[in-house]
Amino acid sequence: MTRAPNPDRRRDASRKATLAAALELCVERGYAAVTVDAIATRAGVSKATIYRWWPAKSAIVLEAVDEAAPIPETFPDTGDLASDLHAWLSGILGVFHDPRLGPAFTGVLAESQLDANLAHQLRERLINHRVAQLDERMTKARKNSELAPDADLEVALDILHSPIYRRQVLHYPLPDDAYLTRLIALVMRAIGPTRAD
Repeated sequence: MTRAPNPDRRRDASRKATLAAALELCVERGYAAVTVDAIATRAGVSKATIYRWWPAKSAIVLEAVDEAAPIPETFPDTGDLASDLHAWLSGILGVFHDPRLGPAFTGVLAESQLDANLAHQLRERLINHRVAQLDERMTKARKNSELAPDADLEVALDILHSPIYRRQVLHYPLPDDAYLTRLIALVMRAIGPTRAD
């Protein structure tokens, strides 16, 4: 007796093919030149299927990046805050440096500057829960006296992330490990337990 095809498995295969196609095309053509038509053709699915699942190209690419991004879902906690921050920021840089993910993430980031809804989706899907993990780790560090009791965590978070995104947006070379070490040391001097008042 022939077993009927599993429609859920077929849908999942089509979804994975679509996400893979979006990333491949971003590498080959650049994000701006990728179209839903091209993604559908590469994935072997219909445009109607794609539009049932995603409202636009940007949503496909955002989901693809989110699923493939190497940034850990939980913030590292080795007991050494500086080391944990270095690992975290290295994970963000890993997305930009990844030849498969970098063009896609950069494209979504650029488009989000002109599309408030996409910016909201970017924050909701990729950014907010990860920043919450960082904030939780920093709050714990403050409670454990790794940081000053009045350390301004909101400003510290902005300082830690800003150089990466500023350099990416303005096409400067991205920070290397030595730069990250200097950046983290600067922040730790500013908000660490022995900082100068």
